[in-house]
Amino acid sequence: MGDRHVAIVAEIGSVHDGSFGNAVRLVETAAACGADAVKFQLHLPEAESTRDAPSPPYFSAEPRFEYFARTGFSKDQWARIASSCAEAGVEFVCSAFSIEAVAILEDVGVSRHKVASGEVTNLPLLEAMASTGKPVLLSSGMSSWAELDAAVDVLRSGGPVTVLQCTSQYPCPPERVGLNVIAEMAARYALPVGFSDHTSGNEAAIAAVALGASVVEKHLTFSKRMYGSDAPNAAEPEQMTELCRSIRAVERMLENQVDKDDISPYAEMKRIFEKSIVVLESLEAGTVLTAEMLGCKKPGTGIAPSQLSAIVGRRLARPVAADAVLQEGDLA
Repeated sequence: MGDRHVAIVAEIGSVHDGSFGNAVRLVETAAACGADAVKFQLHLPEAESTRDAPSPPYFSAEPRFEYFARTGFSKDQWARIASSCAEAGVEFVCSAFSIEAVAILEDVGVSRHKVASGEVTNLPLLEAMASTGKPVLLSSGMSSWAELDAAVDVLRSGGPVTVLQCTSQYPCPPERVGLNVIAEMAARYALPVGFSDHTSGNEAAIAAVALGASVVEKHLTFSKRMYGSDAPNAAEPEQMTELCRSIRAVERMLENQVDKDDISPYAEMKRIFEKSIVVLESLEAGTVLTAEMLGCKKPGTGIAPSQLSAIVGRRLARPVAADAVLQEGDLA
């Protein structure tokens, strides 16, 4: 997914609602927002679903089987979508929901497979993905550790695997994001980890990057008012652009470590904002300094206030005027 540390995946899913033109325009929009990859879903209803399979609670406007049939693309159209991704400079990623769909994606040149949360226990499908040798993103939204363990074991036989923390709620409330799972996954599998974001804002994805996510996925739509199962919970272009900008900023923060003992960048600021020891009255040479004669005032161009106790009791080598910043040369 490019040379960047964090790969940003714009999840198009079924937002296109079966319009090939919208699918291509969404690819172009994702690229313009700054995403590294786009992710589609390839549904073959006859291969993956019974005709009376229930719809999810967040989208029941039409039967699930009919929805997939209506919004699907031909193999030739998928090939053209893959080409449009190449032209836009983004990676073509896709979730297959059947072995037949994996075969189509291989024929049209998908660069990376995605295991959707509902397919984690579908080990035959995972075996088909692994057999391609291509990289795989494994989403974990509705799976237990035991189920994920089995999935990872299957996928390890193929190409590189990235495990994504994900919560299958739309939208996902903050208390269900599970940022703690990112570190747990990294320790458990010794694999790259990422985050598939179903929250309405950008905060969770940005926090995930700070915690080590190397892939961030978020739904993209032209408008939340579009028809379909994904659009209401997806990011509009302005939000996606801001997410990409924020992630790149966090990357720079993580890649550029700061040495707290290197204070050279603050030399001028220290002179302006810090304080020095000053004499509060005009004093003659030979005067033995007492605490009452001394104070601490800006600028920070003299002896630091931290040395005050060491200055008390020392003798002046020369006269000093009231409010003068005391220098080491003023002392005997």
